[in-house]
Amino acid sequence: MKNEKTQENSADSIADEQTSTENNTHTNSTPQDSSTDDAAENSDEIVEQTPSHADEVKLLNEKYLRLYSDFENFRKRTLKERIDLTNTAGEAFFKAILPVLDDFERAKKSMENSTDIAAIKEGVDLVQHKLKNTLQQKGLEEMVSLEQTFDPEIHEAITQFPAPSDNLKGKVVDELEKGYYLNGKVIRFAKVVVGS
Repeated sequence: MKNEKTQENSADSIADEQTSTENNTHTNSTPQDSSTDDAAENSDEIVEQTPSHADEVKLLNEKYLRLYSDFENFRKRTLKERIDLTNTAGEAFFKAILPVLDDFERAKKSMENSTDIAAIKEGVDLVQHKLKNTLQQKGLEEMVSLEQTFDPEIHEAITQFPAPSDNLKGKVVDELEKGYYLNGKVIRFAKVVVGS
């Protein structure tokens, strides 16, 4: 009898354990099922709320085309401005030189009728002075070369000549053509004779 009671107790405890395990499984499966259902509903809502991929691609393509056309317009405009700038770059310089050209024309007319050589010489000197001043205002500077040490960076040696004195050896003894700087940059090398 005692054995029967123990067997009944153990059978009852096994049955209780199985029931509790089933309840736990059922309880655990219910939230999983409900979370799966919620996720499915949320994904359906998201798909309904967001535009389809085709619409999104269409919008992005339109934005790209607008951006591309804006860039092309900008590129064409800047290219046209650059061409206009290069075509008219020297305009200010030529406007500054025109009065000197007018002076040369007046000097030429006055030379035809004048017999006074001193007056003609003075007129040419004035025009030359005006031209030099105009060019200096635009950034042109004459290079000083005579009796300076020969520098291949700014001088072009045409020939060598025996130096008249020892202190002129390796220096410029004669200048055949002046050199010029434009805003500090050499634009024409001085053609010189170097003493040896």
